Amino acid sequence: MVKSDRWIKEKAKEGMIKPFYPEKIKKGVSFGLSSYGYDFTLSEEFKIFRGEGIIGPKRVNEEDFIDFKGKVCKIPPNSFILGRSIEYFKIPRDVIGICFGKSTYARCGIIINVTPLEPEWEGYITIQIANLTPVEAEVYAGEGIGQVIFIGAETICEKSYKDVSGKYQKSKEIVLPK
Repeated sequence: MVKSDRWIKEKAKEGMIKPFYPEKIKKGVSFGLSSYGYDFTLSEEFKIFRGEGIIGPKRVNEEDFIDFKGKVCKIPPNSFILGRSIEYFKIPRDVIGICFGKSTYARCGIIINVTPLEPEWEGYITIQIANLTPVEAEVYAGEGIGQVIFIGAETICEKSYKDVSGKYQKSKEIVLPK
């Protein structure tokens, strides 16, 4: 069952989302609590893909990216960047978080991709932000970038992300594929 704003507020008090904005903040691209989810924000840390050679999960390293810090990050045409959330998440064992990009960005040809937040995963979210347009695009730190919808299970999972020692557990920064 999808969790409501009341449930999210209660779990936030227990440390599920830090920092936590208990209402929708409409400054720039909106963020904060919504009816059935939470709109998370983008930090000032980015990795801009350099666009050279071949990239894949088995063929990526730090040299493929340029580190950038700032309020506005420009994305080259037909390319992507990696960012991270300002919020640190601690997902309960009986919940999974499904992430979606904000429609404001989608309407500009900027697509956000984040994989599910597994039961008992914790950390800052690494966010892939793709520019599908033939022109330079930009994203804004400190503003909304995506939304997490929390889905509760009827029973607790046998093995959580923490139980299997997931390789992205307790992410503190933007994490490249391992």
